[in-house]
Amino acid sequence: MHGHDGPAPAIPLWLCAPFVLLLASIALMPFINGHFWHDHFPDFAFFFGGVVAAYYAVAFNMPFVHGTSYGVYTMLHAGLEYYSFIALVVGLFVVSGGIVIDVQGHADARMNTILLAIGAVVANLVGTTGASMLLIRPFMRLNAGRIKALHVVFFIFIVSNCGGALTPIGDPPLYLGFLKGVPFTWTIQHLWQDWLLVNGLLLVAFFVFDSRVGHPEGKAKEKFHFRVRGRAGVICLLLMLAGVFVDPLLKKFANFEGFPVGATVQTVVAISAYFLAGNVLHKANHFDLFPAKEVGLLFLGIFATMAPALGYLAENGAKLGINTPTAFYFATGSLSAVLDNAPTYLNFFQAAFGAGEMNAATIHAWLLDPVHSGELHAISTAAVFFGAMTYIGNGPNFMVRSIAQSWSIKMPSFFGYLGWAAAILLPILVLNWFLFFVVWPR
Repeated sequence: MHGHDGPAPAIPLWLCAPFVLLLASIALMPFINGHFWHDHFPDFAFFFGGVVAAYYAVAFNMPFVHGTSYGVYTMLHAGLEYYSFIALVVGLFVVSGGIVIDVQGHADARMNTILLAIGAVVANLVGTTGASMLLIRPFMRLNAGRIKALHVVFFIFIVSNCGGALTPIGDPPLYLGFLKGVPFTWTIQHLWQDWLLVNGLLLVAFFVFDSRVGHPEGKAKEKFHFRVRGRAGVICLLLMLAGVFVDPLLKKFANFEGFPVGATVQTVVAISAYFLAGNVLHKANHFDLFPAKEVGLLFLGIFATMAPALGYLAENGAKLGINTPTAFYFATGSLSAVLDNAPTYLNFFQAAFGAGEMNAATIHAWLLDPVHSGELHAISTAAVFFGAMTYIGNGPNFMVRSIAQSWSIKMPSFFGYLGWAAAILLPILVLNWFLFFVVWPR
């Protein structure tokens, strides 16, 4: 990769170690020593991220772009992408915390299936995190007295993950792609068939399971009523989504590179929504800022440590032997299941893209080649869908599990959940690969 003023340095492989160690810590520490991790996860993020940032500033001080060194430019660029990413993800979480969906009545298999289908659509409008936080409590209230852990497992499969494959807002990996320069409508144009197949089969499997669950005495005949509280939150939600399009619109009139206006709009909206919601709505939702703190600080470390991994893959991606849609599908999927799917997506996207700067113009030209479009199709579907394979594959998974446990639902262990995912979700994802990457490749 070359900048305007000088070439990029070769990235040593060992510099990727902090990225691997941080992701391993995120995956394993909550299960090794949950209390220690709860108290010290910011230290892990700051330590590993700080090591990489300091090395870049000192070792990569050769002139690169706009009068800055390669190291400083790379870290500033990572910081801007982090800000744009976290403004939306955490912003949607905060805004949805001020919207309460009150429900009365009792659900049956048909109603539950419709609710999960609605959740799969809503996930594309407010993100999988926002949809999960909005809908998990009403879903559990409706099923009071009959809810099983598998109800929540299917909720995680559909609403927290697979539903969000149609728009960049839907799931963090796709939003990272959008921030890099993937056109906003590319996902719905290329992933809608995968979305229909995977979510459709999951809904069928859920209906079969839920049809066998009984009803508490006298509950099945209750009429269904619902109302939404928090009009200010709904308005703020619309403003958050509008913020996604601010920067692309401004670029048509002036060069705002390096000035994340849209993310700043989203930040102001989220802060306003938090104070407008008030204690009553937050208490009704059992709203807590800790998940926002956890995601915000961990991703600060992830974005810093990810920089050398992306640089290394840009130079050496072709040597890894992952060069077909099938290879990208299963490689991205395997790692998205055990690591966070957002950085996994970006690393494999970089490996497919190769050397050169990723921006709207270069990515648009790259996607004109059907081969490359097929590679990104594989990476995108795998990152979103396989993120549901474990509790740690996607941000909302762990949040939903924690909320369910606070409602005294006995959720499966890490490996217990993996077992359900392997039995129900994995065959569907293999079928999706066979149909759309072998039989009818696009």
